Amino acid sequence: MAPSPTGEIHVGSIRTLLYDYALAKQSGGKLILRIEDTDQSRYVKGSVERIFKVIKDFGLNWDEGPEVGGPHGPYFQSQRLDIYKRYALELVEKGVAYYCFCDENRLEKVREDQKRVGAVPKYDKFCLNLSKEDIEKNLKEGKPHVIRLNVPKDEIIEFEDEIVGKVSFPSNDIDDQVLLKSDGFPTYHLAVVVDDHLMEITHILRGREWLPSTPKHVLLYKYFGWEMPKFVHLPLLREVDSTKKLSKRSGSVHAISFLEDGYLPEALLNFIMFLGWNPGTEREIYSVEDFVKDFSLDKVQKSEMAAFDRQKLLWFNGMYIRNLPLEDLWKRVNSWYSEYSKIKPKFSKSTEAFNLKVLELVRERMKALSEFNDLSEYFYERPKIDKDTLIKFSGSKDRAKEIINNFINVYENISSENWNIEHLDKVSHEKLVEFSYKPKEAFMTLRYVVTGKEFTPPLFDVLGLIGKEDVLDRLRKFK
Repeated sequence: MAPSPTGEIHVGSIRTLLYDYALAKQSGGKLILRIEDTDQSRYVKGSVERIFKVIKDFGLNWDEGPEVGGPHGPYFQSQRLDIYKRYALELVEKGVAYYCFCDENRLEKVREDQKRVGAVPKYDKFCLNLSKEDIEKNLKEGKPHVIRLNVPKDEIIEFEDEIVGKVSFPSNDIDDQVLLKSDGFPTYHLAVVVDDHLMEITHILRGREWLPSTPKHVLLYKYFGWEMPKFVHLPLLREVDSTKKLSKRSGSVHAISFLEDGYLPEALLNFIMFLGWNPGTEREIYSVEDFVKDFSLDKVQKSEMAAFDRQKLLWFNGMYIRNLPLEDLWKRVNSWYSEYSKIKPKFSKSTEAFNLKVLELVRERMKALSEFNDLSEYFYERPKIDKDTLIKFSGSKDRAKEIINNFINVYENISSENWNIEHLDKVSHEKLVEFSYKPKEAFMTLRYVVTGKEFTPPLFDVLGLIGKEDVLDRLRKFK
């Protein structure tokens, strides 16, 4: 994983990590985490630590890598610069890579000239033709330089992808990629090939956007004389109503953002399992352990993109919320408000026993942990009532007041011992007939005055939990 300029892991990277995890675990292999931090211009302080935390938050710990150790360290590419330099020089000695001393001004002019004639911009191999004496002179003088891959002309570079199948690229379309930069840091292309070989990587799973880069890697494996790992290029993630990749305009794109939005890690993992993989059955609910058993590369879809259906994700999350044991769900709600919420929870001053009863009532409506405050606020504080909304159920202000007054009289005569759901339901329906009220006008008026909401759990469950005195106080406010 490369530390992102945003400092956060994209949800697509968690999908890839999940597939890596399943493949490693089911085959008796190891999941290796490597931090690809060679692009120092994009490095953000704290981003590596956030990578570790998010992976752990999703329960996908690595077997080998930072904080764990292993036989293939160091696991930060920035700590492996001498290794990359040694291999880059080996390629130069073999004549399959070369020193390039061109400055940015010349490179920009080459690009502009190529664009002007409609050619694909790429390096023109100018420094490939430098004499040995010129190269030695430039190096002796300390002239800034890079090392480039010498891509052969007029060849077809082929490789087999485990998902896409056989892929071919004309070598004339491939740029002489920089392998080692002037600051001594490698580019992704050199570093990833060297590290994958030295770390004995057997399978490389990555997004489909890396497919055009793979011919450069194939050449490097060939030039080094190394056996290639298996390439697996996964479908990209797109918005459900678009052919474009996930966009912040449509919602969260970073893995941590979904946790901040109130999604359960196990629900998000279950959802992203199906973003490119299909077991071939109707089954939709998978734990990570079940996924490890059933995952296989031959069930990964060949299409270029997989639809990220945010409504489907909400469904998954709501289903997981409803199926959690109540006490466990309450711990999750508490943890979410403690770690992620910018709003102080209204339940903080109440007892846990009362909070659990509230949660039991509202959980059927919860699709995210972040919704608990809004769904339950009227249990903890008196609502603000809009009078125009109030009268729409009964048709007039006088009618609303009449309903409220009549039910105040009814509820005042109910003893505290009988203030329960069954008795409230029975008495309220009896009085409905006596007063000749329609159920909607009477009960919706009561619901709105007591809760400030048009939609709540069953009315008498709510009244029973709020309690006699508080219900009467709220009704009397509009007497």
